[in-house]
Amino acid sequence: MQLNRFIPTALTALGLATAICTQAQTPDKAPALSLNGAKWFPDSHLLWTWNSTNGLQTIDPAANLAISTVFTDADLKAAGVPDHFDALVWAADKRKVLVFTNTKRVWRARTKGDYWYYNLDTKTGRQLGSSLPASSLMFAKISPDGTKAAYVSQHNIYLEDLATGKITQLTSDGTAKIINGTFDWAYEEELACRDGFRWSPDSKHIAFWRIDASGIRFFDMIDNTDSLYSFVVPVEYPKTGQDPSAAKIGVIDVTDGSTKWMDIPGDDKQHYLPRMDWAQSSSELIVAQLNRHQNECNVFLVNIADGSAHSIYHEVNDSWIDVSGPFEYDSAPWTWVDHGKSFLWTSEKDGWRHIYRITRDGSKETLLTKGNFDADFLAVDEGGPAKSMKPAVYFTASPYDATQQYLYKTGLTVSDTVRVTPQLFNGTNDYNISPDARYAVHTNSSLSSMYSSRLIALAGHRKLYPDGNDGPKPFNSPYAYSKFKVTTVDNVTMDGIIAKPAYFDSTKKYPVLFYVYGEPAATTAKDQPQLNGMLQSALAKGYVIITMDNRGTPAPKGAAWRHSIYRNVGFINAHDQAMAAKEVLKWPFLDSNRTAVFGWSGGGSMTLNLMFQYPGIFKTGIAVAAVTNLLYYDNIYEERYMGLPQEAMDDYIKGSPITYAKNLQGNLLYIHGTGDDNVHYQNAEALVNELVKYNKQFSFMAYPNRTHGIYEGPGTSQHLATLWINYLTSHVTPGPLPQ
Repeated sequence: MQLNRFIPTALTALGLATAICTQAQTPDKAPALSLNGAKWFPDSHLLWTWNSTNGLQTIDPAANLAISTVFTDADLKAAGVPDHFDALVWAADKRKVLVFTNTKRVWRARTKGDYWYYNLDTKTGRQLGSSLPASSLMFAKISPDGTKAAYVSQHNIYLEDLATGKITQLTSDGTAKIINGTFDWAYEEELACRDGFRWSPDSKHIAFWRIDASGIRFFDMIDNTDSLYSFVVPVEYPKTGQDPSAAKIGVIDVTDGSTKWMDIPGDDKQHYLPRMDWAQSSSELIVAQLNRHQNECNVFLVNIADGSAHSIYHEVNDSWIDVSGPFEYDSAPWTWVDHGKSFLWTSEKDGWRHIYRITRDGSKETLLTKGNFDADFLAVDEGGPAKSMKPAVYFTASPYDATQQYLYKTGLTVSDTVRVTPQLFNGTNDYNISPDARYAVHTNSSLSSMYSSRLIALAGHRKLYPDGNDGPKPFNSPYAYSKFKVTTVDNVTMDGIIAKPAYFDSTKKYPVLFYVYGEPAATTAKDQPQLNGMLQSALAKGYVIITMDNRGTPAPKGAAWRHSIYRNVGFINAHDQAMAAKEVLKWPFLDSNRTAVFGWSGGGSMTLNLMFQYPGIFKTGIAVAAVTNLLYYDNIYEERYMGLPQEAMDDYIKGSPITYAKNLQGNLLYIHGTGDDNVHYQNAEALVNELVKYNKQFSFMAYPNRTHGIYEGPGTSQHLATLWINYLTSHVTPGPLPQ
């Protein structure tokens, strides 16, 4: 349930090295460039940028920022290839590229479109899959030997010879319910799965997922505005308590088109297969499997010749196990080291999120990040004679302040933790590390400093670009932001951020707006710029804004903190928020009679629970796109954190806002898009029915056919922002009043 994450389209490129550089230049330094817009080429340390004036250029941080032009806008046009694109996909030989364009959105991201093949040597190009429907190709990839491309269209996998253009259909059973080479809604939303096939290193096989959603019912959304008669928009959606889609993995022999199914133990409907890849060879796959409860994980090595699988790693947890790691689509939870003899794995089994080195056969584990802190793996540099750095595993951690983040490294064979981020950079530090783990784009920010980026060599954190001051960039704002900690009556200490309006006067009393989320998908109390447009408009009207992270949020405070929400969603998190609000409302400059709470998605659910369960604290609430009944959301998310409803129905009832709707006392504005495929509009109507039953008066806004983000259509964002601020100011008097 990535409830308040709106994931932008990922612009990716695969494989480029210095061999592709055709028009080399070696200036003293690179011209002005946006580091935020630059991307790494896998298997290299080259950054690339694209614009219509200079074309596609690489910058080499190992060669005095030398610039090389790969191809130009004119080159593409001359070859008949579109010069506007969302992504580039490179062949291993660095002389062929796929241009991804005319893209369409599939749920969250624009992963469907047209692919064009461009040959840098011949400067010729053509469209792939030209006989297939327009903008229907997904995840096209060139084989490692550079002779073929494979892609998905209409839930089938196709093979295309790059020399002849011959297309071969490799699967034929794809339908709306049988999905080859990609995933259904729930796998994408909750397990971060999109790209559903992998070329073998020797180019002879393709491993792929097959999702059988034939047992999953469609949830029907109604479009009332786009034609004379309304029509149904079906969304294949497994509600909580319903069996998941069946998943299995097949391997296609591209020579004869035959498919061998892998024999992975366990019922294919009562287990998930969230991760799969080739196991550093062309004869074995590595597969991660979760049981239906998501509290047992097996990692299998699978022999593609006979399909046999044997477990090399097994883990059990009392609540849940997360194999996605940092929320990146299709990212593997393992990283191979020592030429495939071992892999790195992250686990919370000792009470903290730590990185382990595990031998290929699973016989030996080595803990690499010892200590009472959580580690989020980023990259590994195995060192070697040609490298100036010793072997190192890079990770981010927050050992002293959960609102901040810094880069650390440890040894590859023994634990030896060292901070890499200089003391100069307080706050939140993000690192986009090159595939060879030699360089990085480092971005620093905090409540008092705006985002600033620099290209660095990881050895010594040495800055390479840009020139000039290397320190944080001040965040110039008329509003004052600061961190605080609050301890509740239950002895729970929570991190919080407070924002005060301009010309704040501590001798006066201010209205307070609590901005909430509080579920396992995200934190809000972060030491970084607070730029939410709605919250900024409230600050301008004279409100104090407070956000706090309760137990159960993914704060780096150890597994006990995060997993305390198990079978307690909607209850323990709401209790923490309410008890913390009672404490901060004791501050003399806050007016406990002018309180409001606002949240979106999971935060919308929290807003409703606070308004209904603790009506004496929160006088006005604005809730957007909330899950009002936990049974209405998808099975993967809710069952991960709440267990199966067949076993925990009382907990589902206890955590659902609708259970407490009869307690509404204050002012409530509820907002939902009728085209929300994530948190269905069903939640809104169920809530309305319950409030009507008890004669609870409230305000309500439905946005026709808008999705979870409520932004589609002319004027939508402006209308929503105006509605929001007008309701807040009408029901909670803005600005300071005398004490």
